[in-house]
Amino acid sequence: MPHSLDDLLAIMARLRDPERGCPWDVRQDFASLAPYAVEEAYEVVDAIERQDWPGLREELGDLLLQVVFHAQLAGEAGWFDFAEVVDGLAAKLLRRHPHVFAGVRYADADEQARAWAAIKAAERALHGIPEDASALGGIGTGLSPWRRAQALQRKAAAVGFEWKTLEPLWAKLEEEGDELREAIETDAGAPRIEEELGDLLFVVANLARLTGVDMERALRGANAKFERRFRHMETQAGRALSELAPAELAALWNAAKQADHPA
Repeated sequence: MPHSLDDLLAIMARLRDPERGCPWDVRQDFASLAPYAVEEAYEVVDAIERQDWPGLREELGDLLLQVVFHAQLAGEAGWFDFAEVVDGLAAKLLRRHPHVFAGVRYADADEQARAWAAIKAAERALHGIPEDASALGGIGTGLSPWRRAQALQRKAAAVGFEWKTLEPLWAKLEEEGDELREAIETDAGAPRIEEELGDLLFVVANLARLTGVDMERALRGANAKFERRFRHMETQAGRALSELAPAELAALWNAAKQADHPA
């Protein structure tokens, strides 16, 4: 018989048993597990982009394990358990979709968006979370830096603080690039260089948003392309790349690019 969710919860509890469990699982806490939750979420995205459906099934299981693991830790602390996580999620979905489950009708998408925002505001008030009056309010701090940058930019754009065309962005990219170069060439120090590099990346994120590009997906694509071409260099070199002169490395790189995108 296939394993059930109850089986999974029982397995997790056994793994955490101080006397009979797994030493690695027993010594974990919320902080030590947090990076794995992010990693597994990216593995899910990777499987989707590669259309690896058996792999997606496995990666979704790994992501579910993170939820089960954190719920087990919370249960041990007496805060909440997995059943309460499920109950809270189901209640939230019902509450936030009255047009599906409660017969509410909205005139259009704008009215639905306003109602969604009002429901979320009521939820925050219920939990004693102060209302943030800023136009930038409501953006989670747990987002990746790229996604949070674009969320901030979208919020600002909603009140008219945005370039209407791409032309000013080209000038801004050049300006931030010049400031970064100046900071490096004048040896302005790591904090200043970091600040200028951050400014440049923020503009790049805005460019991606305005052109409809998913920044993280674009960077994943660039990573994959670099890895593919670098591995091609290694297979064609005949010896360790570290033994080659810069000109030889450049020739191999150009050949790898040509092989990747032949004319």
